[in-house]
Amino acid sequence: MYDLFFLTEGVNIVNFRTDLAIESNQHCFDNIEGVYFSSEKMHDMNISRMTVKSEKAANKLRKPKGEYITVEGLPMTDNFRDASVQIKEISKLISPLIPEKGTILVIGIGNTNITPDALGPATAECVIATRHISKEIAKSSGLDKLRSVAVLSPGVLGQTGIDVSEIILSLTKSLEPSAVIAIDALCCASPSHLGKTIQISSSGIEPGSGIGNKRPSLNKSTIGIPVIGIGMPTVADITPLASKFSETDKTKKSGYSDSLIVTPKEIDLLIARSSRLIGMAVNCAIQKNYSFEVLSMLSS
Repeated sequence: MYDLFFLTEGVNIVNFRTDLAIESNQHCFDNIEGVYFSSEKMHDMNISRMTVKSEKAANKLRKPKGEYITVEGLPMTDNFRDASVQIKEISKLISPLIPEKGTILVIGIGNTNITPDALGPATAECVIATRHISKEIAKSSGLDKLRSVAVLSPGVLGQTGIDVSEIILSLTKSLEPSAVIAIDALCCASPSHLGKTIQISSSGIEPGSGIGNKRPSLNKSTIGIPVIGIGMPTVADITPLASKFSETDKTKKSGYSDSLIVTPKEIDLLIARSSRLIGMAVNCAIQKNYSFEVLSMLSS
């Protein structure tokens, strides 16, 4: 049994928050028509594939239609070894979602001033930007097969006064990329997924939805081109657990009953390691003509 069942037993689905499609599916307890699920184990990682095909299923799960790939069991804060194997395998999961041709726009969503929300910008720093490299320079340096990539960390609405969706729309008009890869910190409901799970989605991303601060969705319908969403839970909503075990009404009176969000004490280490892993996986998925070793050197 998954931890989520214990944490949310007796709690309506609208009362718990999660960005992970796999948790939404687990919470429903039964097989949902229009949802196709499969899983496999590879290199100590559990890889689940969930495809939401019908609007009815999407409404029940509160997740857009599309493919959701979940990678569980990543030791980002303990027993951390050489991550090259995990990076290569995760890159293979991302690669089929990326169009074969055209510039790729990578967006690191988040606030660098708030550590749990810094995953997107930190990952963007690890992604190799190549759009500015001329053909002559690339050829003379033996990198003429590099694919065009533009990278940006646009900040958040409170810092810029501009919503990230407005920035991406403006960029897509001028750069005309073939796809956007949006990277953001996620919220989960089960602590077992906290800092140990990566979600890759063809349905884009909904910034802030996991913590109840939903911003305009980033997907093909809103942006006009495919949007690949990649994220890792850096915070967990434990509101249902706190509500269940609170002995008095003091929790409700304090005003915290609806907003108990926690993050690991090793959050700095988690962000540093996970951003490197995701960033290198994105590099390998985009730059298929170059080995992990070469891309690692270019990104350092």
